[in-house]
Amino acid sequence: MDVKRPDVTRPLTRRDVARGIAASVAASAWPRPALAQAAARVVVIGGGFGGASCARALRQIAPKLQVTLIEPNRIFAACPLSNEVVAGLRELTAQQFHYDGIAAEGVNVVLQAATKIDPHARTVGLADGGSLSYDRLVLAPGIDLRFDALPGYNEDASLKMPHAWKAGEQTILLRKQIEAMDDGGLVVIAVPAAPLRCPPAPYERASLIAHYLKAKKPRSKILILDAKDGFSQQRLFEAAWKDLYPGLIERIALSQGGRVTSVDPSTNTIITDFGNYTAQVASVVPPQKAGHIAEIAGAADNTGWCPVDPVSFASKLVPNIHVIGDAAIAGAIPKSASAAQAQGKACAAAIVNMLSGKPPDTPRLTGTCYNTVAPGYAFSQSGVYQPKDGLFAEVENTTSPVNAPREIRQREAERAADWFKTITVDAFG
Repeated sequence: MDVKRPDVTRPLTRRDVARGIAASVAASAWPRPALAQAAARVVVIGGGFGGASCARALRQIAPKLQVTLIEPNRIFAACPLSNEVVAGLRELTAQQFHYDGIAAEGVNVVLQAATKIDPHARTVGLADGGSLSYDRLVLAPGIDLRFDALPGYNEDASLKMPHAWKAGEQTILLRKQIEAMDDGGLVVIAVPAAPLRCPPAPYERASLIAHYLKAKKPRSKILILDAKDGFSQQRLFEAAWKDLYPGLIERIALSQGGRVTSVDPSTNTIITDFGNYTAQVASVVPPQKAGHIAEIAGAADNTGWCPVDPVSFASKLVPNIHVIGDAAIAGAIPKSASAAQAQGKACAAAIVNMLSGKPPDTPRLTGTCYNTVAPGYAFSQSGVYQPKDGLFAEVENTTSPVNAPREIRQREAERAADWFKTITVDAFG
C-alpha cells in the first residue's frame, strides 16, 4: 500500500517538529483520570530524553502521582548534535541541561545512582544506602558500553582511543586529539555491528571530522572500519561525501574485511579480519547493551537488551517494571533521542491507565533523525511505528531525497537546529 509522504521541501513549522517526537496523543491534551490509588508512586531511573520526558508526562497527565526521577548526574549531556562538538562547530555547554525545570513541576529529583532493585518488595536502593518504594518502576538507563566485547579495548583504552558515544568528557577528548594531529594523519572510526545507539551517528561523525580536516589539515584522511555491510541513510551519506569530501573518506564494509577484531592502544593500531591499521586518531565505538541497572533489575535478557510489551513498555521478564529508550528491544524503532522521548510519553500514558484499572491505549509513535554532514548541509529520516507481533513495526517512512538541491540541505540544517531546541525544551523544560 502506498503511503503519502510529507513534502520535505516545505518550511518546517514548530508543529511539524513537535509531531516528530510525539506519541499518538500530546501530553498537554491527555485527560487527567481519577487514579485507583490517589497517591500512587512511580519511580523513573535515568534522566535522559526518555526518562525525563516520562517523568514530566506522568505529572502532566496525573498531578496526584508521586513521581521520582533518579539520575546520578547533575548535568545531562545530550548526544544529538554532539558530533558538531567533535568537529569544533559547537561547544559542549550547548549540549548540557539541568533538572531544575523538571523539579519545578513537582517531580522529586534524586541526584544519585540507583544501585539495587528488589522487584518483590518494589524498592530501589540508592548509593547513599537509602531506598525508595514504588508501585510502578520505569527504567530508562540508556546504554552501557561492552568493554569486554572487543579484545584490547577497555575503559583505560578509551582514554587513548575515545569512543565519544556518551557525550561529555569523551567528546572533548576526541576533539582535542583531532585538533592536535598532524596534517596528513589518519583518523580511523571503528563501527560495531547493530544494535547500537543512533545508527547513523558514526557516519555523521566521519562527515563532520572531514569538514574540519578539509579546512585545517587537508592532507589527512578518514577511514571507517565497519562491522556492517549497509547502514541507515547510506545513499545520502555517500552522495554527500562524493560532493563535499571527494577522496577524504574511505569506508571498508564487513564483507570487505571491515570488522574490527581487536585493538592495541599502545600503538593506536586497529586489527581487522584482513589487515592492521595504525591511526593518529582512533575513535573506537564498542558493542553496547542496556544500562547496568536493567541487568540488576533482571529486565535484560541474554542479548543484553530488555524485551518489552510494545503497548505498555512493561518488561516481559519482571512485573511492575517498564523499560523505555535505548535499553528496550523495540523492533523497528531505532535507538535515538526522539524515539526515546516518544516512548517516554507513551509509557507515561500507559502507566496512568494501568494504575486507574484501564487497559493502555495502543501507541502510535513517530521518530525523526537529522544528520548534519557540513554546516548548512543536513538530511533526515522519519518513521511511524505501531505494535505488531510483540514488537514495534514501521508503518510509514520518509527519507530526504538523495538528489535534492543545496537549498533543501540548508533548510534541513535549519530544521535540525529547531528540532534539537524543541526536544530539549520538551524533555527538560
